[in-house]
Order: sequence, then C-alpha cells, then structure tokens
Amino acid sequence: MPRRHASARRSARRSDDARPLPGRSLDDQSLTEQGLAAPDRMNGRILVIACGALAREIVELKTRNGWDHIDLTCLPAIWHNHPERITQAVEALVRKHRATHDEVFVAYADCGTGGLLRTACDSLGVQMIEGPHCYSFYEGNRAFAAHDDEVTAFYLTDFLARQFDAFVWKPLGLDRHPDLIEMYFGNYRKLVYQAQTDDPALTERARDCARRLGLEFERRQTGYGDLQATLAQWAKRPPKGE
Repeated sequence: MPRRHASARRSARRSDDARPLPGRSLDDQSLTEQGLAAPDRMNGRILVIACGALAREIVELKTRNGWDHIDLTCLPAIWHNHPERITQAVEALVRKHRATHDEVFVAYADCGTGGLLRTACDSLGVQMIEGPHCYSFYEGNRAFAAHDDEVTAFYLTDFLARQFDAFVWKPLGLDRHPDLIEMYFGNYRKLVYQAQTDDPALTERARDCARRLGLEFERRQTGYGDLQATLAQWAKRPPKGE
C-alpha cells in the first residue's frame, strides 16, 4: 500500500512538472505554449481568465477603452487542440484568484469541452462567453448561427493565421505527409479568415493557408464581435459593496 501512495505522488509530481509555467510575453509562441501569467501586482478588481489565443485582442480592448481595473491571465492557446485540459485548469485559476479580485470572469466559449466548462462555471458562480467557440463569438453568435450552410468552411482568426503551422500544419503531420491534406480537408470547400484587424500582410498569410489546403478563400472583417460586447458588460460591473 505505501508503495502505491509513493507512486501516486511521483505521478502527480510528473503531471505538475508537465504543465507549462505561464509566460510573461504577448509573443505568439509564448501565448501558444505557456499562456500569460497574472500580473505580479494585481491592479484590477476584475480578473479575466482567457485562452492565450485571445490575449492580444483583450489587451487591445483594455488599452482602447481604459479598462485599467481589469487584470488578465491566459491558459496556453495550444489547448485549443486539447480541450479536455481546459475545464480543470480554469477551475483551478478561479479558485486561486477569486480571493484577490471582486469578480472573476472566463473568456472562453464552450471550446470543445462538451458543456463541461459551462457546468464548472455555473457551479463556481462565474460568467463565461456565450457561444460554441471563438469563431462564433468573433462574428457574433447570432450572425454565425445564420451561416447554417457553412459546414464545409474551415475558420481562421488573426491569431490562428499567424500560428497556422503550430495549430494545424504540424499537429496534423502535413509538414511530413502532405498527402494527408485530402483526407483531413477533402470535405471542406473554403477557408474563412475572420479578421480582427485590417492587416494586408496577415490577410495574405491567411490566403496562403487556404492555398496550402487547396481551399477557396474568403475574408470577413469581424473585428472583436461578441468578445468586445461581453468584456464591455463585465467592465461596467460596479465594485462589490456598491
């Protein structure tokens, strides 16, 4: 029995060691692999826990709107490919930080968690972003739902256009086996680039992603969609006690 307990402790230590330490940079690679650490000095009364793929956009909205009362921390964006890791990590961050902030919000949609993240957030009493995934809330959930004919569309955001190789090309082995493109993407017709910014170079990068996959290309200037609207609502929440 003691040997089993010791083994379990060693396994737990290995699991903890495998978790990446949160990063301090808005560099795409750091956001992909490490996420973004909460600031050492908490300046805000509101904490937003987000996917690393949203970090730059949330920082831009914070700066543009003067939301200095909002702090931000992010989980690794690559968990976009491993949604089974998201719920437990969000729960841990909520429990860790809710004592340091008046309110904690979760800037994730369902994001492949099969409803588990919603259940966890409801249990913890924290709000999250409505919608099935970031493609939906960037376009606006209502507008996205109207595209019921787009089951053959593959979506990219600004972040994913920059990180296409890290999220799509290499994980699927297309760098080593380009013959797999037809197997993975043969049922897709077009690549839809949801542009948060107006960056011609990034548009060309997204267009090249479509070319590499053999898909038609469509660009939509979505801006920040429901992400901006949701953050604005959270930012207006009065301090506790008022």
